[in-house]
Amino acid sequence: MTTVPSRGTAPAAPTGVLVLAGTPIGDTSDAPPRLASELAGADVVAAEDTRRLRRLTQALGVQTTGRVVSYFEGNESARTPELVEALADGARVLLVTDAGMPSVSDPGYRLVAAAVERDIKVTAVPGPSAVLTALALSGLPVDRFCFEGFLPRKAGERLARLREVAEERRTLVYFEAPHRLDDTLAAMAEVFGAGRRAAVCRELTKTYEEVKRGGLGDLAVWAADGVRGEITVVVDGAPERAPVTDPEELVRRVRVREEAGERRKEAIAAVAAEAGVPKREVFDAVVAAKNAARTGPQDGKGLS
Repeated sequence: MTTVPSRGTAPAAPTGVLVLAGTPIGDTSDAPPRLASELAGADVVAAEDTRRLRRLTQALGVQTTGRVVSYFEGNESARTPELVEALADGARVLLVTDAGMPSVSDPGYRLVAAAVERDIKVTAVPGPSAVLTALALSGLPVDRFCFEGFLPRKAGERLARLREVAEERRTLVYFEAPHRLDDTLAAMAEVFGAGRRAAVCRELTKTYEEVKRGGLGDLAVWAADGVRGEITVVVDGAPERAPVTDPEELVRRVRVREEAGERRKEAIAAVAAEAGVPKREVFDAVVAAKNAARTGPQDGKGLS
């Protein structure tokens, strides 16, 4: 049986498409071919920096016909609803950032999340990536890696963040500003060890591209004289460590964490993970130390 639409019921208006476009990280000839056609055909082009967008379109020989709006960290929250409404009305919205892929340490995440929430199609024009380019050039393992973005600017917060991944086995990738590179490398050497292998990738795909490889300690000394350009740092993952099975050492580590404010349950779980042993083994060591402290003289090794 054929269903006939009731009179006066208009078909639902088609929603638009959000296109995330990768842009060159240095050499404009690396621009993907689709980028030019998307720039020319988009109803709205949201750009992190409209001046850099203008230089890019001139280099590609493209003229935008749609409306161009700025979309950067300072106005991302306020402009997202406006762009979502344009998408809901059927517009094709192209999002470009200064270099690389939108959302990867660049504006874009809020807009993508809002579009997904409204069931609006999101697609991408793949392009150059500083993360993957640096990783490939580093000479370090690439089978498993994690991208950590920018580290905090304050020294204490930076050290705390690095300590969170001190035992991470995967290769680590960071972005960093050139004027903070020496401090960051010194902090990495302090937390990861001066001998941990790393690569500092500078000005990727540009005229003065450079990849400096070595131990973190040596790289920190090298960077102390000052380094210019866009920086990506790749750090080798933590080496595999033999499991810690000494009960006294397990108890000591739990005690240190408890004194720092962790609850015993969480401290036991964390120590088990870093020591490479079952949680039950750490728990039994803690219980044995606690019982020994109750029945024998205090020697500073037990738990109360």
